[in-house]
Amino acid sequence: MEPKGDIALIGLAVMGQNLILNMNDKGFTVVAHNRTVSKVDEFLNGAAKGRDTILGAKSIGEMFSLLKRPAKVMLMVKAGSAVDGFIEQLLPYMQPGDLIIDGGNSHFPDTIRRTKYLEEKGFLYIGTGVSGGEEGARFGPSIMPGGSPQAWPLVKDIFQAICAKTPAGEPCCDWIGEGGAGHFVKMVHNGIEYGDMQLICEAYQLMKEGAGMSNQEMHEAFAEWNKGELDSYLIEITRDILGYKDENGEYVVDQILDKAGQKGTGKWTVNASLDHGTPLTLVTEAVLARCLSGLKDARVAASKVLTGPKGKIAGERAAFVEDVRRALLASKLVSYAQGFMLMREASKENNWGLNFGNVALVWRGGCIIRSVFLGQIKAAFDKNPNLDNLLLDDYFRGVIENCQAAWRRVIVQAVELGIPVPAFTTALAFFDGYRSERVPHNLLQAQRDYFGAHTYERVDRPRGQWFHTNWTGRGGDVSASTYTV
Repeated sequence: MEPKGDIALIGLAVMGQNLILNMNDKGFTVVAHNRTVSKVDEFLNGAAKGRDTILGAKSIGEMFSLLKRPAKVMLMVKAGSAVDGFIEQLLPYMQPGDLIIDGGNSHFPDTIRRTKYLEEKGFLYIGTGVSGGEEGARFGPSIMPGGSPQAWPLVKDIFQAICAKTPAGEPCCDWIGEGGAGHFVKMVHNGIEYGDMQLICEAYQLMKEGAGMSNQEMHEAFAEWNKGELDSYLIEITRDILGYKDENGEYVVDQILDKAGQKGTGKWTVNASLDHGTPLTLVTEAVLARCLSGLKDARVAASKVLTGPKGKIAGERAAFVEDVRRALLASKLVSYAQGFMLMREASKENNWGLNFGNVALVWRGGCIIRSVFLGQIKAAFDKNPNLDNLLLDDYFRGVIENCQAAWRRVIVQAVELGIPVPAFTTALAFFDGYRSERVPHNLLQAQRDYFGAHTYERVDRPRGQWFHTNWTGRGGDVSASTYTV
């Protein structure tokens, strides 16, 4: 029988099944395979029933026999060793020019390694971020492919057919770059997602504890916010969550334990920021806030011993809610600015040549952080592809100027009320630090030179010249090597 399959997908959990159905809806013949073979029949007799152009394969060999060449095989399996294991199983059946695609949440160094490994054998590899959850996979995710550049033409039509589209019809999928670029951008996406979620939670806590608002009142506030500058998926679902009641008429959000989980991509983003010397302060605080939430038993015990202020805002509630909205918007801008700073540094180091306007476009629809806000980010980078920081763009500078007084008021009130707002606070601290011509680290350099002879540069001498002072008269004139970690 002549091979008919345009692409194969391995891994028939919900994401894998939904991607297959999405591809099939767009006219592609898809071969489905799963390590537990019984799931293939379950899928064909269930969600894929009646679809003649979804073909089941009970083995790797059968799967390849059904594929057109060059073969394209997409893995939707758990990140880590499972991906490596499947690659080894696929290799004996592959021909030069065949392509493996990893659509899971793999760590970008693994994608760099796997791309090199397969290219050396004459094959192609793509590591692609896929964002949007189960619904996105079925009806249009954001897709961030990177890896072997020669592979992009093989999957471009498929990926851009199944991905989300902007309101203008632009596909939320484009080639990101070589090696691990796709998975790096997806990792940063997830880090920004951590930050957005933490900021929204802090806004919720401020309104709940500081203003004494009911769930219904907060539901209405988020519904209103979603009509303007904060229009986004996460604001939208927060609106829905705050209004949702169970069969007994109780708000479900109030029944959920305040202990957050995480899968690691936020931590990866923070680690990458440290490796690149980029101050990703907001995502870091978001990760640490989840860690603090995990100390539930300790927090309950501490709440019975440790005291602090409690109370409600003194002013008008409507004005406070508007201040919180503006503080959220300004803090969110800082989070995105930091994320793009990290991508810029990684792009330089890895020679990825990231197009930041395209990254914003890819995130514009389908993904968890999709928002109207990203259209303005794309416009900023389209206007100036070499923009060092989003805070320097005229539009975003205007947003900060409009929000700054409210931002500061909210943080002061939170401190006075004893409501923790680590993400709001670190966002403002970053902004104040970034706009400061002088920060106090001349003193820090003096300290390092005093106890470790680590040397310093001088304001009255050319940059790159290093000096050491014998601060005590007993330390000598020999200096340690300079370093900037």
